[in-house]
Order: sequence, then structure tokens, then C-alpha cells
Amino acid sequence: MSTIEKTGESLGTGGLILNEPLLWHKGKKGRIGMSIPESDVPAAAIDEALLGAPVDFPDLSEVDVVRHYTRLSQWNFGVDTGMYPLGSCTMKYNPKTNERQAATPAIASAHPMLADELCQGTLRLLHELQQFLAIITGLDAVSLQPAAGAHGELTGMLIFHAYHRSRGGQRHKILIPDTAHGTNPASAALCGYKAVPVKSDDQGMLDPALVASLMDEDTAGIMLTNPNTLGLFEERIREIAEIVHAKGGLVYGDGANMNAVLGVIDAGRCGIDVLHLNLHKTFSTPHGGGGPGAGPVCVTRELEPFLPVPRVVKEGEHYRLDSDRPLSVGRVHAFHGNYGVLVRAYSYILTMGEAGLKRASQLAVLNANYIKEQLKDVLHLPYDRPCMHECVFSDRNQQERKITTLDMAKRLIDYGYHPPTIYFPLVVHGALMIEPTETECKDDIDQFIATLRTIVREAAEQPDLLRQAPQRTKVRRLDEVQAARCPCLVGPSDN
Repeated sequence: MSTIEKTGESLGTGGLILNEPLLWHKGKKGRIGMSIPESDVPAAAIDEALLGAPVDFPDLSEVDVVRHYTRLSQWNFGVDTGMYPLGSCTMKYNPKTNERQAATPAIASAHPMLADELCQGTLRLLHELQQFLAIITGLDAVSLQPAAGAHGELTGMLIFHAYHRSRGGQRHKILIPDTAHGTNPASAALCGYKAVPVKSDDQGMLDPALVASLMDEDTAGIMLTNPNTLGLFEERIREIAEIVHAKGGLVYGDGANMNAVLGVIDAGRCGIDVLHLNLHKTFSTPHGGGGPGAGPVCVTRELEPFLPVPRVVKEGEHYRLDSDRPLSVGRVHAFHGNYGVLVRAYSYILTMGEAGLKRASQLAVLNANYIKEQLKDVLHLPYDRPCMHECVFSDRNQQERKITTLDMAKRLIDYGYHPPTIYFPLVVHGALMIEPTETECKDDIDQFIATLRTIVREAAEQPDLLRQAPQRTKVRRLDEVQAARCPCLVGPSDN
């Protein structure tokens, strides 16, 4: 049976949207993708007890496979294709020179099990990156091991736990504002802490008096996202830190939104004790699809003994990995962490320089505030005040025509944009969070603003256009709950 007969579709020629059958439908018995020399070893039967059920792989040629995955790649949308205004995720354009440095054979081919004296260049790069990140954050010591933002949070909570244990007692609660990132409570719970929610005020800010009323000697500290998930800077962070420290607690800074404040704030002087960074957001690594990432943790001098091992140290002109740290929380990643991501960050920092990093944050904040001001007359703005790198609207103005945030996000796809973050943060009903980043020029931002204004007009005049969106894509509107909870990851058995 031909592919057309099996799928009912012909191979398309409509631009980049090519109809593509499953590999099980493309396979044909006898096709092979490689030539293996004929075996000169006598055949021997394998004990059937060691065999499982036969694997249902299709027979395919090399060209079958290459064309299949190349066609699938053309269905994707990414920052190299167009604007990706994904609030709270900093999906900015990443300079290609950083990809090139990470792929340099002398760097990419270094085996992680090389002895220290045989990989001095690798260790020097890691050591200098530790130093750069310490300077950028204003903290004293850095571990590069955590592999992602949430992994950095978990490492930070392990450090909290180890710190309190070293002082002769353990604490059982931790304060988490309602404007923190959603992974914070899970990271704390994994370390045995009970999350105590802290409600933000009508300006989207934390009230120090409320923090003081909740902070006690059984509370390990507070996890602050700053700028918070409303895109607002916690202006009273030093006052809050003093309250927490006075009760013997620690302050955790979720640095996932660092793209807004590079070169502008000093986390140490803000009173933060532990901070993680998302290198894959702020420091130039593409991270669509879930990875790879890197979430280094930066700490004060007092907490340095608790950082994961090994750490790169410099002795004279020699670099080595140091694991002899008895108070350490231990190893949290194999070898040197996600090394390729670390190389990209190192390259990004060197190419940008101190002034360039600060300029990037200033432009990210300027772009977000420009969008906020240009759209607040048509979209509901729950917190009308200067924002940082992202602005948060809601669908309140469109509810009269029963148009939701999801409808507007789907319609953006028809106009060639990746949708922003929607329905987050949870403190804003029907939230639409937009983060343009610093990498979009004014022309592109103006085009995005014009498109959203068009969609708002359509919501009033032709609401069904939005309810049926997207209409110009390979796949129309999906049942997202079904897709997320019941994914089909196997092929058909009747190939």
C-alpha cells in the first residue's frame, strides 16, 4: 500500500508546510541506511531468555530519514524564524559566534575524564566563568554544576538545608510569594520544607510587614523572584532581607529574570544569600524544547563551604578540580555540568563586556515598557506602573465578546508570531505576559503591536476568527490537555 493510500494525503508542495507521513508509513521491507561489512564471525544462537519482544522498526534508507526530519524541522518556529515574545522565558536571539565557540573542536572534544593537568584550558574557562558570574551578581562564590533553573533552585534549597543543619538545628518552613516562579514551591518541598505563601499587595509588591508577621525561628528563609513574575522590581527587598536575617533565615533570589537587571543591581547588597542564574535564558543558549540549560548557583562567602563539588580552583598558574569540602551538599551533576552551555555563556560575556551586558538589560526594559504603553488602551493592564523586561495584560476587555487570552494567543500564530506566555502569573486572571527582549528592533516591535491591535479589533468585530484560530497552520487548534497528558509516542503496528 502506498503512503498516499495509507494516510489519505499527498505529499504537499505548499511552501514550507509539507505533508509528512510517519516513518512507519514510509518504510519498505529491505531498505537500509548503511552498509556493514559481511561478518566473518560464525553465527551463534542467543538464549531466548535474554530476548524481549521484537522491535517494530521500519526499514528505511538514509535519504528517507534525512528528508523526514528535515521536513519536520520546517514545521517548527523559533527565534531564528521570528519574534518569540515568551514572557518570563527570555527567548532572545542568540549570536551565532557563541555557537561557533562551543563547537570549536579543541573545546567540544575535550573528554570530561581527562586528568586536570591535561585539560588546563577547560578548567581555566570554567574558573573564569565562575569569576565573571560572581562579579555580575555581586556574590562571592559560584557553582556551575546545576543543569537548569529548577535544578539551581533545588541546589539552593539543599544549601539552605545544609546551612541550618550546620548551625545545630533544622527548620521546616519557607516563605514563597505569590509572584514567584511556579517551580519554587516544588524545589523547597523536595528538601522537606513546607511552602508558606505570601500574598503580594495591590501594587504587585511584597509588604515587609506581612513578611515580618510570617517569619519565625522555624522558617528557613524566603524565595524571592526579582524582578517578580508580574515584571515588577521588588523595591523593598533590602528591608525584607533584614527581616529574614534578623530571625536567622536566608534569602534566596530566583535569578531567572536576570535579563532585566544585568549590570544594574548588586544581589549581594540587596541582601540575597543564594541566587541561581539561567544561563540558557540570559547568556545566549537556544533552549526551546526543554534544553539543554545551565543554572549556576551564586552564594555569599558564608555559604561557600556548602556549594556542590567539585569546584574549579586556581593555585598559582594551575587549575584543578577540588572535591575536598566536607560541608558541601555533594555532587548535583556529572562531570562539569552542561559544558556546552557554559562555553556559550563565557563567549557571550566576553563579546558583550560590562557595558554591553548593561545595555542589553536597558533595552529589554525599554522595549517592554514601550509595548505596555502602546497597548494599554486596548488591553487591560492590571498593574499600571513601570515594568522591567516583561509586561502583563489580561483578557478582561475582551470578556464581553467571550474572547479569551487563549483565543488571542492562537490568533497571533496566524500572523506569524509565537504566542507569549499565557495564564501566568496566576495572580492575574487571564494573564497575557509579553517579553520582547533586547534583540528585537523598533520596527519589529511596532509590527507586533500593530498585529495585537488588529487582533483586539477582530475580537470585537469578528470574534469567530479568534475562536477558530489558528487557521493557517499545518495543525489547527489542539486539545492541549489531551496532548499534554496522553501523548502518543509509539508508531502503528500495521506497517
